[in-house]
Amino acid sequence: MYAVLLVCCSWVALLCPSVQAYENLALNKPAWQSSTLWSDTGAERAVDGRYTHLSVFGGQCAASDWGHTTAEWRVDLGGVKYIHHVFIQYATHNEVWDEYNDYAGMFLGFSVYISNTTNKEDGVLCFRDTNYTRATIPNPANITCPYHGRYVIYYNNRTHPPYPQGYSKYAWIDLCEVT
Repeated sequence: MYAVLLVCCSWVALLCPSVQAYENLALNKPAWQSSTLWSDTGAERAVDGRYTHLSVFGGQCAASDWGHTTAEWRVDLGGVKYIHHVFIQYATHNEVWDEYNDYAGMFLGFSVYISNTTNKEDGVLCFRDTNYTRATIPNPANITCPYHGRYVIYYNNRTHPPYPQGYSKYAWIDLCEVT
C-alpha cells in the first residue's frame, strides 16, 4: 500500500492558476513500522518512490508480520510541513484490484493521522475508513488532508471483533508507496 504526501507549490499556482503541482514530502524520508515481515519489506520501502511491483515479495513494498491485531506505519518529514494530500498505493500482489483481491480486506478500516510527534493521539485524524467494502475501497487512495505536521501515520486495527463483512482477521501494513 502506498501513501504519498503532496504539497502545493504556490509559485506554480501563480504562473499557472489552473494547475496545482505537488511535491512528494515523504520521498526517501525516515520511516518506521510496528512489525516487519522480512528484511526487504521495511518501512522505508513505502517512501522509496518505487511501486511498479505491487507485491510484498517484490522488494518495493513495506509489509508487516503475520498475526497482529494492530498495524502502524509512519514517515518523519523532518520538520513540520503543510500537507495537502496523502496518496496511498496498497499492495495488490500484482493482481486486479477488486473485491476478489485478498489485499482489499486487509486495508478496510484504516486511518491516517498527521502529528508533530510519533504518537498518533497527539495529532489530528485526517481519515478513518468506516464505509468502504472490498468492492469499493480505492487503490490507490488519495486522501485530502490539509494540515500541518511532521509525521504522517497509517494505522489499522482488529482489536474489537466482530468486524464488518470482508475485513481481514488481522491488521496489516502492506504499503507500496505513501506520498
